[in-house]
Amino acid sequence: MSAWPEDVGIIALEIYFPAQYVDQTELEQYDGVSAGKYTVGLGQKKMGFCNDREDINSLCLTVVDNLLTRYQVKPQEIGRLEVGTETIIDKSKSVKTVLMQLFEPHGVTDIEGIDTTNACYGGLPPSSTPSIAVESSSWNGRYALVVAADIAVYAKGPARPTGGTGAVAMLVGPNAPLVVDRRLKSSFFKHAYDFYKPDLTSEYPVVDGKLSIQCYLEALDKCYQVYCQKTEKLLQKPVSIESFDGILFHTPYCKLVQKSVGRLALNDFVREGKPELHPDLEKFANIQLKDSYFDRDVEKAFLSASNAAFLQRTLPSLLIAANIGNMYTSSLYGGLVSYIVSRSLENLVDNRVAMFSYGSGLASSFYSITIKNNAALQTLKNNLSYVEPLLAKRSKIAPEKFEATLELRQQSAHKVPYEPVGDISHFFPGTFVLTKIDEQHRRVYDRISKTITNGHS
Repeated sequence: MSAWPEDVGIIALEIYFPAQYVDQTELEQYDGVSAGKYTVGLGQKKMGFCNDREDINSLCLTVVDNLLTRYQVKPQEIGRLEVGTETIIDKSKSVKTVLMQLFEPHGVTDIEGIDTTNACYGGLPPSSTPSIAVESSSWNGRYALVVAADIAVYAKGPARPTGGTGAVAMLVGPNAPLVVDRRLKSSFFKHAYDFYKPDLTSEYPVVDGKLSIQCYLEALDKCYQVYCQKTEKLLQKPVSIESFDGILFHTPYCKLVQKSVGRLALNDFVREGKPELHPDLEKFANIQLKDSYFDRDVEKAFLSASNAAFLQRTLPSLLIAANIGNMYTSSLYGGLVSYIVSRSLENLVDNRVAMFSYGSGLASSFYSITIKNNAALQTLKNNLSYVEPLLAKRSKIAPEKFEATLELRQQSAHKVPYEPVGDISHFFPGTFVLTKIDEQHRRVYDRISKTITNGHS
């Protein structure tokens, strides 16, 4: 008999995104930038955003309640609840404690876990810890529920089109369809001021754009190299991008992800040490990875060399990112949702999927999952059938109204007492909304009429 529960991983996935978006082509015109700067240069199509009726608590309430309902999970079946977010609205009280409102009416209060914060990486530890807990001798037989959510907004300028908003909830336990590959994980941590939020009165970060890209690529290099070393030692066979059916990334913007696939191809080229086998790339035989972050010739060559891999292994994971934007902690898992939605059930079975998580400051990990052919996979696939129809049901908001909405959010941040004024007429059924903030900063929420069912919303 196995010493631990078998096939520990993700059993259920639920995603929530706002009911409104701004079109990136229209935003290009409004901002007066060259055509294609956001759509081609960044690879973005639409950007989801919140008005003042939604905050980090409401996003998480919505996605958790929807998961419990859609998968018919009883509150009593949850033994751990963890939240990853960098959208901080209270320096002490965790979002997890706010979510307990969904469990207390059922007499359920014995649930471990709190919040984790480190930029976009904050969603990974909450998803890793439950897997470890389920495999440990202390496991109590109940599921773990992981939530990753953020509201990504930037001050007006070149970074603003890379915003987005979303939340993903994951049910973790044994006999899962998405199994975390045990012991196949690497990490890279380093001190850097590439992106940070020192001003607690503002939603906007301080960003060093060039340094941020360099840090992301350096972290990818280091994580991938160590992952390959560990995996080759454990499995006794070589590892390359050809070893994976899917390669998923934290996605600040889609173009960076395409370049990142090229970066992995560059790593494979350097690790292989046989440039003579690649006549088109032989001139890069002596390339040093640390000197190539902004080398356009290297980037162009390996983008071309890796294009087939990108189209087959990564593009299916960019549905959410291209149409919603950067969801920070939930970005990588939005990629996982996209990957499952975009492929047929038959083309998912036995897939090995690489996952790269990155958060500025910086923290990063590279790991992999295996998709198992079991009844839970069919349920998971069916229960994500709402994603594409829901994307299509969103309301398009004019760029000037988008700008006004972000300005309202910035002006009302931490303002008390406060009663939100944003329109909720187009919100999806089941959405939790902020109704007021009282003089003592206490937030009150209500829910729009709910019509969530298995496989539909």
